[in-house]
Amino acid sequence: MAVKLSSKSIGNTFEEILDFSCDYYRKKGIACIQKTPEPFKAIKVLKGGRVMGFYTKKAQPDYKGVLKNGQCIIFEAKATMKDCIKQQAVSDVQTKVLDEYEAMGAQCFIMACFSGKDFYRIPWRTWKIMKEMFGRKYARKDELKKYQFPEKNGILLILQGIELPGIVERKKV
Repeated sequence: MAVKLSSKSIGNTFEEILDFSCDYYRKKGIACIQKTPEPFKAIKVLKGGRVMGFYTKKAQPDYKGVLKNGQCIIFEAKATMKDCIKQQAVSDVQTKVLDEYEAMGAQCFIMACFSGKDFYRIPWRTWKIMKEMFGRKYARKDELKKYQFPEKNGILLILQGIELPGIVERKKV
C-alpha cells in the first residue's frame, strides 16, 4: 500500500532531522543552533493530549544560533513534495527578520527539502532575487544543485561548505 506524504508531514520530519543535525554540531563544538519556539497559547486540552489554541505572534525564522567563531546563523526550513519551491513560502515577517540579520552580517539561509530526500542551503540573498536569477518567483530543484548539501548517517551536513575562520568540520561523521 502506497502512503501519500504531504509537504506538512515532510516539513515536520525535516525539522526533526534539522534538530538532530544541530545537536550533532553542538556536541562537536562547531555551532550552537536552536529551533525558534513558536509563540502559541493553549486554550483547551482535548482528548488524546491534543491542544486547542492559537499563535500569539507571526512566526520568526525557524532556527537561530552562533558558529564557533562567533558568527550568527539564522535560517528558515521549507519542505515540499513538488520539484520547485516558491519564494512566497517565506512570510513577510520572516523576510523582515532575515533581512535585518543579513544587514548585521549574519549567515542567512533557506534550508529546503524536496520530497524528504534532497536538501539545499540557499543563501538568503539568492532567495530574494529569484525573479532575476530564474525569471520567476520560484526555483526548480535542478536549478539549486550548487546549494545542495549531503546527509550522512541521518545527519544533515548543513554547515558543509561554509568557509569561516575558526570552524573546522571533520569529514567523517
